[in-house]
This record gives sequence, structure tokens and C-alpha cells, in this order.
Amino acid sequence: MREESIKYYSPIIGRDFEMLIFGESGIPVIAFPTSMGRHYQNRDFKLIESVAPFVESGFIKIYCPDSIDEQSWYNTHIHPADRVRNHLLYDQMILEEVVSRAQKETSHNKVITAGCSFGGYQAINFAFRHPEVVAHTFSMGGAFDIKMHLDGYYDDNVYFNNPPDYLPDLDNEHLFQMGIVLGVGEHDFCIAQNKRLSEIMTKKGMAHWLDIRPGANHDWPVWREMFPAYIEALQTAKV
Repeated sequence: MREESIKYYSPIIGRDFEMLIFGESGIPVIAFPTSMGRHYQNRDFKLIESVAPFVESGFIKIYCPDSIDEQSWYNTHIHPADRVRNHLLYDQMILEEVVSRAQKETSHNKVITAGCSFGGYQAINFAFRHPEVVAHTFSMGGAFDIKMHLDGYYDDNVYFNNPPDYLPDLDNEHLFQMGIVLGVGEHDFCIAQNKRLSEIMTKKGMAHWLDIRPGANHDWPVWREMFPAYIEALQTAKV
């Protein structure tokens, strides 16, 4: 499996940015890391290995970007408003630098977003904010209410990055064309948030798959089973 490491200075986030890319061709998958995770996390925890056959066959090409969570959601040393503003720069960088690169390299207009735990939030939030460039989104063990990281602070930027708040008001035709999977274990502490987001989508008439795994918890072995199952379902046009 071809692995490429890139590093460059991103003018949008004002710092060096690193990313791993796996494969040579196929549908581009943007795979976000978990909380404050690095670009190599999904590789090191063998999430990439779990979908290796799909990468090697040229069905998908995976882009694993760094997070900047330590500057945004998890930076308790700055004002909550600044945490959100830093995330907005990250969102812009993913759109203008990562997605645009993936589009050019694969000749696909739309990408898949995916992620485990906090990466599930990133995948869902980016997809719902930019449905015109996201064909499918796979969250594995995600939690979607970002307000827990903001010490009670709330403004428009928080609203537009908190899917349970803004999703009911969205009216974008691309949302209703998107393949959406919420994967969560039966014993995952995030299960209530997945059920809540599923209820919101059901009320809006948004097709999706709430995949509750019996007996499963919030951990990598579960996600390593989910990810290839979702890619296989995509390959057989079941999502």
C-alpha cells in the first residue's frame, strides 16, 4: 500500500501542517484523527490497515490530516470564542487545501469524510457544513454536541459548528443525497448523542444508517470492524 507523507506551511492556520496519504487512486476519504490526534494516528492504530484491500485495489484513496484541537476545542487557556475561531480556520484549511488536493489527485468532485471518536464529530460537522463536496460521511463512536468544550459560551460560530443545533434549520439539497452512517457501540458512552442526531435526521427526512453494534464499546477494535464494513457497503451501493 503506497504511503506518502507531506509537510508544508499552511497560511490559513499559520503553522506547519502534516498529512499522510494512502493509495494511488479511487474515491478520496478524509479520515480525521481522534482528540488532539496526529496525522499518523489512524495508521498506528491500524484503522488504515483494516481497509487496506480497498486502498490497494484503487477503490479509495485516504487522506489523514493533522488536527489542531490543541489550539481550538481543547485549548482551555484561551477564550471559548477564540477556540471556535481557530476551528473555523481549520475547517477552511481542510476545505481549501485538503479537499481541493484530493479532488485534483483523484478527479472526484466529492469526498468521503470519516473519523473515530472526536474524529467522528469532525467528519459529521465538516460534511454537514459543506455538503456540496461530501458524498458520504462515516462517524464511528462520535459525539456531536460541541458545547461541552466551551465553558457555557455560545455565539453564532458555536451554533454553526454544533450539528444538533444547526442541522434542523439546514435546507440544502446535497444533505438529502449524502450517504450518512452513525456507527456506535451498544455500550459506547456516546450512544445517546448518536440516537439524538439520528432522530433529528429522521424528522428531516434524511436517509441514514444508525449502526448500533451489540456488546461493543468505545474503542479501536470496534472501529476497525466498522470502517471496512462501511467501505464495503459503499462498494456494493448499500450506503
